[in-house]
Amino acid sequence: MLVAGAATGALWAASDPLVGKWKVNSSKSKLTDEMKVEAVGANKYAVTFGPGSVDTIVADGTDQPALQGTTLSITVDGPNNWKVVRKRDGRTLVMGIWTLSADGKSLDDDFTAYQRDGSTTKLHYVYGRTAGSSGFTGTWDSMTAEVNSSMELEIQPYEGDSLSFKGTTVGLNYNVKFDGNDYPNPSVGPGYAFSGRRINERSVEITDKVQGEIRDTRQLELSSDLKTLTIAVRLTGESKPKNVLVFDRE
Repeated sequence: MLVAGAATGALWAASDPLVGKWKVNSSKSKLTDEMKVEAVGANKYAVTFGPGSVDTIVADGTDQPALQGTTLSITVDGPNNWKVVRKRDGRTLVMGIWTLSADGKSLDDDFTAYQRDGSTTKLHYVYGRTAGSSGFTGTWDSMTAEVNSSMELEIQPYEGDSLSFKGTTVGLNYNVKFDGNDYPNPSVGPGYAFSGRRINERSVEITDKVQGEIRDTRQLELSSDLKTLTIAVRLTGESKPKNVLVFDRE
């Protein structure tokens, strides 16, 4: 019976409709973002990149202790230009080149994420000011991020009814068992973990955690014709997902 059960699980995983290679449909995908910059001292700022994620940094270009074991630096290259870099163990994770418009009403962010395998993901965000009146301080909202059209995701069977996800630029690069248990995610960093659960045959949910606290939840939903895969990412504190990636089967 044990042998039969294992064989059935492997057969089911191989025929899982989520299995396959997927390429992002940038025209149907949507990335949004909000950040807040507050002056808290002389050349010192509290920067909120997400719900509950606040870094307080002196803008002098040096690497300073930041959230989740990282460092953050802000280099002022002029009244309208900042370079913002986050690192872990000396390795650059992300870099943003911020450019403020002449009228102070919009902010451009040329964003680059650096992966362990040497690949990079580049995005261009345009933020509109929703609070504040001058400089970089204020609240900024963006709904115009360009989705990198080279994003790909590969899903393969893994140990029975589990799945293996390979898509570094999508933020999915691990093997997931859909048993609801937490598993360490050392490829991201110390203290990171994830868990998975299957909602139904065409939908799964993956939860990312940091130091035991939920950071985000990703719901993967396959269309009824099995040709389109939608990934909705909901950050902690959001009532509904603001970032949605749509993939077509290759």
